[in-house]
Amino acid sequence: MKSSWKKFINMAAGVLVGNAVLAFTVAAFIVPHGIIMGGATGIGLTIHHYLPINLSVIIFVINGVLFLLGAIVLGKEFALATIASSFIYPTFLSIVQEIPGIDSLTDNIMLSTLYGGALLGIGIGLIVRVGSSTGGTDILALVFNKWFHIPMAALLYVIDFLVLGFQMFFSGTEQIMYGILNLVLTTIVLNKVMLLGQSQIQLFIISDKYEEIRERMLKGLDAGVTMVHIETGYGQENKKGVLCVIPNRKLYSVKELVQSIDEKAFITITQINEVSGRGFTMDRIRYEETAEAEK
Repeated sequence: MKSSWKKFINMAAGVLVGNAVLAFTVAAFIVPHGIIMGGATGIGLTIHHYLPINLSVIIFVINGVLFLLGAIVLGKEFALATIASSFIYPTFLSIVQEIPGIDSLTDNIMLSTLYGGALLGIGIGLIVRVGSSTGGTDILALVFNKWFHIPMAALLYVIDFLVLGFQMFFSGTEQIMYGILNLVLTTIVLNKVMLLGQSQIQLFIISDKYEEIRERMLKGLDAGVTMVHIETGYGQENKKGVLCVIPNRKLYSVKELVQSIDEKAFITITQINEVSGRGFTMDRIRYEETAEAEK
């Protein structure tokens, strides 16, 4: 029960903060400079250009229609995961747009593009990393994916570029280029936020002194290790390799330790995006506890 409440609170916080960031970014940096963008906001900007209707109202209607389509085609589970963002975002946007001076923070379109791209990536990343969805045109991509079995990534790119294309009819050349730059920055930052705090370093060490390396890493550095049975390619000798996953900050210490034991040790270092399980998302079993249990 406690775990369920914690998960719900984390999800609610991620959705609320993420949508607040999105609303602030659109009101402060995107709309004032006419920077084109994808998603439901891009569709809303296109309609808003031709019809004198409040942008937040347009986005609310678009999200509502897409939400109903998603609920019908994709089912109740999908509806529960996306209902929050579908309606919280336009509500936040209508509130933020009423803040005095929100549309005059900067008159520099490049600054607006850079801040806009970074903040949009952060906002979307916060929502997606807690298992929710931003709704909007993501729903359209999911529906087409179910109907036609086209890969999601391709659908998202096609839809976003179509939305960008509609805005090109009433946007200047620079606005179009800034819009594309904004989309690229959003994608880069989104990927970084999704993996924030989860990336680790993986080392695979091959050495004749694998037992000493194992002991020193467990005792001296409190680093978890896994022993892997290997066969050398040239001599076809049976040996053991030492596999360990460590935080970035421990890389120097591990390399120094291994090289102090065996300067000829073969070491491969790989950046990995996510780690879960014992020692990372679960409590670590300390070496001393294991040794005591074995006695």
